Amino acid sequence: MSTPFVALDDVTLTYPGRSGGGASGDVTALQGASLSVGRGEFAAVVGPSGCGKSTLMKLVTGLVRPTAGRVAVDGAAVGGPVKIAGMAFQNPNLLPWRSVIDNVLLPLEIVEPHRRRFRAEKKQYRQRAEELLATVGLGGFGDRFPWELSGGMQQRASLCRALIHEPALLMLDEPFAALDAFTREELWCVLRDLWQRIGFTVILVTHDLREAAFLADTIHVMSARPGRIVTTRRVEFPRPRDLEVCFEPGFVDLVHELRGRIADVRAA
Repeated sequence: MSTPFVALDDVTLTYPGRSGGGASGDVTALQGASLSVGRGEFAAVVGPSGCGKSTLMKLVTGLVRPTAGRVAVDGAAVGGPVKIAGMAFQNPNLLPWRSVIDNVLLPLEIVEPHRRRFRAEKKQYRQRAEELLATVGLGGFGDRFPWELSGGMQQRASLCRALIHEPALLMLDEPFAALDAFTREELWCVLRDLWQRIGFTVILVTHDLREAAFLADTIHVMSARPGRIVTTRRVEFPRPRDLEVCFEPGFVDLVHELRGRIADVRAA
């Protein structure tokens, strides 16, 4: 059996309680959580609110360290921020004073080895950014500012920023939750096409079960807090997937199955 690209092995994470005002007492976000994602796989993580989905994302990217257990990416234990990861969130978080293309280029100014050669190779990097923007339908918008774009266009730019340094791992935390249904489905297809063309590994955290079923190879269902993986479901619909698959009986059955499993863990 091949080594997983991302692995959580019996991971527990407890946040220490506050001293002084506010809520006190330790909070265990994850307890005995195990997860395995293969290289190039598209994995989705779903579960009830507050179950630790975003905490899991922070562990994989090295933003927090586990209280117990082991987190590994590409065969190496995670001991700090993972440089081979790109991240996108529900809020695009584009800097309003920078143009779209300068927002996309921002990781290259920060992440090595790009940082040390950014100034000398800025022309080539800018061309890469323009090509990536064109791929997501933002060709010609590089010199605009974020406030001149719609929410969906800003999220496209955010995806480009997450991918500009060609990460091997893309972590997505509810990236389309704030968008209307039509824009959301359009961006599902944008992400599908980018993933199929480039071949990076994806972990998508989402509350949208249709989104998980449409995009993912594997769906992991988490329990209520303290979170752990209670069900792992392979998605067997053939690729490439068209949005029409969302109306097929098998797809509807899968979404109902996942919803029922989440209802069970919420009640447990």
